[in-house]
Amino acid sequence: MRSLSRNRPRSVARQVFVLQVAIVVLLAAGAVLALLLQSRHDVDREARNRSVAVAQTFAHSPGLRAALRSPDPSKILQPLTEITRRDAGVDFIVVMDTRGIRYTHPLPDRIGKRFVGTIEPSLAGRVRTESVRGPLGREIQAIVPVFAEGDSGPVVALVSAGLTVNNVTGVFDRQLPVILGASAAGLALATAGAALISRRLRRQTHGLGPLEMTRMYEHHDAVLHAVREGVLITDGGGRLLLANDEAKRLLRLPADAEGQLVGQLPLDDHLAALLLSGRVATDEVHEAGERLLVINQRPTRPGGGPEGAAVTIRDSTEMQVLSTRAEAARRRLKLLYDAGVGVGTTLDVERTAQELADVAVPRFADFATVELVEAVLLGDEPTNAAPNLRRTGFSGIRDDVPLYPRGKVIDFAPSTPQARGLGTGRAELIPRLAEASGWYAQDPDRAQAILDYGVHSLITAPLKARGVVLGLVNFWRSEKPEPFDDEDLSLAEELVGRAGITVDNARRYTREHALAVTLQRSLLPRELPEQSAVEVAHFYLPAQSGVGGDWFDVIPLPGSRVALVVGDVVGHGLHAAAAMGRLRTAVLNFSSLDLPPDELLSRLDDLVQYIGQGGEGGADTGLLGATCLYAVYDAVNQRCTVARAGHMPPVLVRPDGSVEIPELPAGAPLGLGGFPFESTELQLGEGTRLVLYTDGLIEDRTRDIDEGLALLRTSLAEADPQAGPEDTCRSILKALLPERPRDDVALLVARTSALAAERIAEWEVPFHASAVASMRALAVAQLEHWGLSELSFGTELVLSELITNAIRHGAEPVRVRLLFDRVLTCEVFDASSSSPRLHYATTTDEGGRGLFLVAQISRRWGARYTPEGKVIWSEQPLPGPPESA
Repeated sequence: MRSLSRNRPRSVARQVFVLQVAIVVLLAAGAVLALLLQSRHDVDREARNRSVAVAQTFAHSPGLRAALRSPDPSKILQPLTEITRRDAGVDFIVVMDTRGIRYTHPLPDRIGKRFVGTIEPSLAGRVRTESVRGPLGREIQAIVPVFAEGDSGPVVALVSAGLTVNNVTGVFDRQLPVILGASAAGLALATAGAALISRRLRRQTHGLGPLEMTRMYEHHDAVLHAVREGVLITDGGGRLLLANDEAKRLLRLPADAEGQLVGQLPLDDHLAALLLSGRVATDEVHEAGERLLVINQRPTRPGGGPEGAAVTIRDSTEMQVLSTRAEAARRRLKLLYDAGVGVGTTLDVERTAQELADVAVPRFADFATVELVEAVLLGDEPTNAAPNLRRTGFSGIRDDVPLYPRGKVIDFAPSTPQARGLGTGRAELIPRLAEASGWYAQDPDRAQAILDYGVHSLITAPLKARGVVLGLVNFWRSEKPEPFDDEDLSLAEELVGRAGITVDNARRYTREHALAVTLQRSLLPRELPEQSAVEVAHFYLPAQSGVGGDWFDVIPLPGSRVALVVGDVVGHGLHAAAAMGRLRTAVLNFSSLDLPPDELLSRLDDLVQYIGQGGEGGADTGLLGATCLYAVYDAVNQRCTVARAGHMPPVLVRPDGSVEIPELPAGAPLGLGGFPFESTELQLGEGTRLVLYTDGLIEDRTRDIDEGLALLRTSLAEADPQAGPEDTCRSILKALLPERPRDDVALLVARTSALAAERIAEWEVPFHASAVASMRALAVAQLEHWGLSELSFGTELVLSELITNAIRHGAEPVRVRLLFDRVLTCEVFDASSSSPRLHYATTTDEGGRGLFLVAQISRRWGARYTPEGKVIWSEQPLPGPPESA
């Protein structure tokens, strides 16, 4: 406690100290004054006594009377008195006659003069002392009579002896330092004692002033006797030091309880044990008769050690019911909060239903079941027809309850509360299942088993969203003895109402995901085309959280070549899948032009820019960018030309099992524009495995891209070097496939083949028209060697036209190559970059029908450009099925 005023009053200790010091000072001053007075009185008395003694001694000295009778008494007595004065320590000895005329005096000029003083009493025979103003100043003198005969007879003379006041004061002054020093020492000791007493008092009063102590006492009295809380204080010996009125009322203590031992008070054993233990207690609840008391206990340490305990007691009897209701409300709010956090953690309908069942058990119900309309499980919205419900979520305190198991399709009878809830859309409370005959009629045998198991109460609530019933939620009680009540029904409605939104969100996501997956799979290649350049295995898995835009493709090219494509569109969902389909179609179209990989990516980049800038509704396509890798493998020369646009590099597994990630120019992702693409040519031996993939395979929440690449290299290095593409694909997926991929995963493994040398025929063509005939003859002979004589006529026409065009419109050198693969390919090379054009001649034209004949004879034909010029090619199907070839 401290005073609230700015100038805090002096504490009690300070005031006591000041009072003690003042008393000590006054006492010391009085003592000094008394000593001074006493000393002065003693000095004055000593001076009078000495004066009397000296005067009497001189008055009785021998020869005094004889000297008085002499003719000149002064001559005799003056020297004697001076000697005696000095020896006796007095200032003067005066002998005078009865008239007061001096015979002697320290001042000779005063001899013969009248004595200053009162002599009448001495003439009467008495000794007199007095203080007078004499020749020497202020004097204290004694006057003694001198008798004629001893101490009797007439007075014949007088003797006076004395001291001046200055000499008397000097004696006093010599005594004064001793008196003052003794007084100062006494004052210092008294002050030190007062300071010690004040210090101890300050510790005991904590520096409080009288007003503060008064206020503290008033507050103490108010706290102890006015508040509605009991207060007890005990000492270390278990004695009750203090108990306020509320504590006495709550504990029924007698009026004289203070000062008694706790063990002797009429307290319950557990309360007495708590008070005597001295341990710390925080909000402990104890029964005292019919009351419920909340007790707090803390040890007190007034002297630096545990000397007792302070106890506070509150009566919580009246608050028990309110606290019980508040606790129930808190548990309900906590349940709703946990449901909001724990239900709908994923966008999976079945998992959301199970989370709803799990959150209700065991805090709200002993068992919880969730039945969903089967259309909801498929992502569709329920229809107005009678729905089929499938038990999707089940949770309980035990597993042996005879309820329908998870996965069971249930058709509730019209009399059941579940069927009524589906029809009305309102929750229904069945406090006692044994009395619900309509519920019992659903399955009498199972219903009886449920009752025998101990299930006694039910709440069934329809699961709704936007006014549409998605299913039912049933809450069952067995071990909790109290049945469900109206408050529980309100809680169930709130819980199910919130869960309905999450289930509907999951349903919508399921529908959109299914549509996106369907669209995506429809846009991906269903079956890879037949070709002999590579042996291919592939794998595709859409993301769990949303379909992406990954794709792959295998595109046969003329001349025993094949294009391998893998790409990834930025984004997820239907727009990404649609964008992926557009890009795949574009790649197919551009590959039909037989463009080099770098030029194909440049055209694809232009297309993405066009779409992104708003062309063809680009604002709604979701095509924000893409990556792509395009590789062309030639089975004739076993070379692979690769270009990539921001995509992951391929991985090569050589026939000896060594793993290599070639250094390729990364290129910019598609859609940025303004960046060139570069091609790299790789020499691949027969049996080399080429691994193409998207980042969803190697990147995951638990690893970055570098770790994924290292893991991919390790898995390929540890695999069998002779493993086929299918086995390689499985080993990669086993090592790298995430459990729940957050992005699409596309994987393409191709093992290279080589076209046998005996299936390749190539000739240099002289650059003149007469060489055409010789080339036809060589070709026909080669076809007969291959057993393809049926194709000789068509081949002669094709070669005649193509070689003639090359000689007439092209530039040397000119070469001819025949490839015997799944088709017969005729290729004519020349150094010109001019492209042939199919011309439909009119009936009056004499020429222009050559390429038309080539197109009619061939399955397909075309031209491609090389760094040295161009190639005009034509493909003819082999006679009979490909297997015979």
